[in-house]
Amino acid sequence: MAKANKEEYKHSNSGIGGQYKTWFLDYASYVILERAVPAIEDGLKPVQRRILHAMKEMDDGRFNKVANIIGQSMQYHPHGDASIGDALVNIGQKNLLVETQGNWGDVRTGDDAAAPRYIEARLSKFALEVAFNAKTTIHQLSYDGRKNEPVTLPMKFPLLLAQGAEGIAVGLSTKILPHNFCELIEASIKCLRGKRFELLPDFLTGGIVDATNYNDGKRGGKIRVRAIVEELDKKTLVIKSVPFGVTTTTLMESIVKANDQGKIKIKKVTDHTAADVEIIIELAPGISPDITIDALYAFTDCEVSISPNACVIVDNKPQFLTVSELLQIATDNTKKLLGWELQIKLSELQEKWHYTSLEKIFFEEKIYKELEKKHETWDAVLAAIDKAFTPFKKLLKRAIIREDIVKLTEKPVRRIYRLDIDELNEQIKQLEADIKDVQYHLEHLTDFAVAYFENLLKKFGKGRERKTEIKAFDTVQAKSVAIANIKLYANYADGFIGTSLKKDEFIGEVSDLDDIIAFTKAGVMKVVRVSEKTFIGKDIIHAAVFQKNDERTTYNIIYVDGKTGISYAKRFNVTGITREKEYDLTKGSEKSKIHYFSSNPNGEAEVVKIILSPNCSAKKKELDFYFEELEIKGRGAMGNQVTKYPIKTVRFKDAGRSTLDAKKLWFDNKFGRLNTEEKGQYLGKFEAQDRIVVYYFDGNYEIIDQELTQRFEPEKIILMEKFVPEKVIATVYLDNEKLQYNVKRFKIDTTTLHSKFMFIKEGKNNVVMAVSSNEHPLLLVKTGKGQAQQQTKYKIDQLVEVMGRSAVGSKLTDFNKAVEMEWVVQQEETPQTALFD
Repeated sequence: MAKANKEEYKHSNSGIGGQYKTWFLDYASYVILERAVPAIEDGLKPVQRRILHAMKEMDDGRFNKVANIIGQSMQYHPHGDASIGDALVNIGQKNLLVETQGNWGDVRTGDDAAAPRYIEARLSKFALEVAFNAKTTIHQLSYDGRKNEPVTLPMKFPLLLAQGAEGIAVGLSTKILPHNFCELIEASIKCLRGKRFELLPDFLTGGIVDATNYNDGKRGGKIRVRAIVEELDKKTLVIKSVPFGVTTTTLMESIVKANDQGKIKIKKVTDHTAADVEIIIELAPGISPDITIDALYAFTDCEVSISPNACVIVDNKPQFLTVSELLQIATDNTKKLLGWELQIKLSELQEKWHYTSLEKIFFEEKIYKELEKKHETWDAVLAAIDKAFTPFKKLLKRAIIREDIVKLTEKPVRRIYRLDIDELNEQIKQLEADIKDVQYHLEHLTDFAVAYFENLLKKFGKGRERKTEIKAFDTVQAKSVAIANIKLYANYADGFIGTSLKKDEFIGEVSDLDDIIAFTKAGVMKVVRVSEKTFIGKDIIHAAVFQKNDERTTYNIIYVDGKTGISYAKRFNVTGITREKEYDLTKGSEKSKIHYFSSNPNGEAEVVKIILSPNCSAKKKELDFYFEELEIKGRGAMGNQVTKYPIKTVRFKDAGRSTLDAKKLWFDNKFGRLNTEEKGQYLGKFEAQDRIVVYYFDGNYEIIDQELTQRFEPEKIILMEKFVPEKVIATVYLDNEKLQYNVKRFKIDTTTLHSKFMFIKEGKNNVVMAVSSNEHPLLLVKTGKGQAQQQTKYKIDQLVEVMGRSAVGSKLTDFNKAVEMEWVVQQEETPQTALFD
């Protein structure tokens, strides 16, 4: 009995397991195919398709309550009113297929739409044109078998790429980003013409997108989207857009959180969003706007990373495609549907031509008189009429069937008048012209499809221009912009550093992202993370924030080798290390120790006085040592021998000088950054006190320091160079009021950093055309186009005298739309003999 029960139990478990596997697979397939993933044919999920179908059934040109639309859609979608309502609001907010009325919420702020009973919707004219055609729609039974619904809509537009799609199924997900309406149409035209095209995302929320790694929307690609953050003044920033998928509410929450964590320092953040996004950020005193903007991108939702994953249903199976493949399929599908519609139209025209021709023959050849003759049966009458048509059947394009003759007998006899016959002839003539036109389009279907897309762009493209700016931007290094708001302490004797050692010696303020480099008397170097308490080694002699790849900070040391008693000196940089690893800066012998240590931010090489032990046999007990005589080598180098005698002490004597070349700076006009990595325009060599001057197209200049965290907008800059106060600046600008180009020479008379000063006449649309600090600037002015172009060279230093920065200047030439100006590089020996050539 027990054995039987055991077997029965095993059998029942096997049955349940089998059912579970089958049911779960069925459920997974259903979620993928029927709920989460769009179809390739029309770019719609089932719920979206059913909503649009229901709206088409209800369409009478007027708005319908969303509650009524939901009710109509429930006849086709078996998942309740909430899912239908959410999907409809989502479609409406995309402002493409559905026209809305009432409060439909705001994707920028995250505000929800009003209740369905309060808001209204109807199909847009665009939707009616591209998404519906009863003659080309294949239907299937709805879930309850009572209604017919479309398998897919005959979509003649790459809707999936225009709207985007997002969904989570069982075991897979889809995320297709929205693209620009006009660019999709232009790409479809290129696709039809066999030309190359590129598609990049475009979001209704605007912002800036770096699509360098978009990888054609393929799975594994990535884009970065940024809010537009601008400096209102030195104490205030304004956010003018939100990244895709981020609301003003979540953005502000992320800013407050970053402030609470000490990543940024702000006084207040306020949302003034109305028609446009406007979030005002008031900065804490002494905080740099440039660094704060970078910190907002690094630590808040002002920058988000999005990974596309274009999964669609193709032949009842999920497939992962690229954006180009999706557009190619959508374009081919549109062309196919257009061809299908033309074929249907051709058949209808041919059928109409056939019947109109029959009608004409019927009355013109008096075949209708067969109706007046006495025939035994109705079939005999129809047979007689058919026989009467025999001589004319060769004129027709298909055989005459019984239905044709029956239909003719129902026509009124008044058609026998000549006026009616002439009207039939006109109809036939027009039908033949229409047939010829449709046949031409079928033979040139690609051209017809191109014209169709061009018409879509003309009718619906206005107001759908790109909203998201495409711009490559650099990756913000979180370490470089993190606010130093944590106090770091050190117990030098016991060898501990950390944020919790508040009773010990204060080192400085750091951020929680910083690394700390520390050195001990025994010659050990170690780099550690900021933490509450970390052991470095007894007798710490130096601790500071570590900057990776820093080739300018130079460490000078004198140490004694414990094994031989010989003292060595060396200079080295620390550019890269393994965190938490101990590095020995001596020869590694026991009892080795450092006599002298210094950290020099710009490669300074000091002079020190070495005092030897009074008991040693050396004749000279004091000597000066010059670190500038040593080369900078690796940290593992042994160094140069200083003395074989025991040293009592080493004292600092003189600061000396830097042995490094002046710092070389470049301006990266792609990202708008100063750098030392040789990216962009070379600005020159800079000592610590040197400055940079920036000239802007709007007629302002600005003197700045060498801080690498500064941000610039390259498109607004006409010239950036090393600032030399003695130089005379030559400039040509457009005086828009007088419609003339003025020229002037001046010296910069200000020294204030990070403040803009006007150097041309103030006025609306006045703009700088050229700026030069050359001693003898020679300007080439080209006017006109093609063979009619004229060129004139102006020797500016001989044309105008040096004047004040605020002077208007002298007239150079009249305004000309077709003008180009450029400075000519001169040979030094070229004599300046004339005002102009």
